[in-house]
Amino acid sequence: MTPQRQLVVDAVRALGHATPEQICTRVQETAPAVNITTIYRTLELLERIGLVRHTHLGHGAPTYSEQEHQHVHLVCHHCGSVAEAPTDLMDQLAARLRDESGFTLDATHVALSGRCADCAEDADADPTDSTEQETDR
Repeated sequence: MTPQRQLVVDAVRALGHATPEQICTRVQETAPAVNITTIYRTLELLERIGLVRHTHLGHGAPTYSEQEHQHVHLVCHHCGSVAEAPTDLMDQLAARLRDESGFTLDATHVALSGRCADCAEDADADPTDSTEQETDR
């Protein structure tokens, strides 16, 4: 493990879920010469050897977290918040997919989209809120 790779691992651990750009910013606090290309290459290597994993939480860059950090991501399309839920919530879906199509679901690599509790409450309180209709188009 080179010092630069260790800095990337440390940044992923400290940030929880982070894009390569966020990881780069964190690494550059200690090692300003490290560039984004090095970060991408290092993340790719760390994923191949099983130290980190990536998840796509939306249309932007993937986010990286530690391999052991396994859960389903709940992404609010209204405010952008990301919450976590236990992977066992997906057990019935995984079983049905396996039974009906032979597909094996990796529930640790899933992001579900919708509205968080706060945004759903706000939408219920304001029936004139058309943000969801505009977002879904």
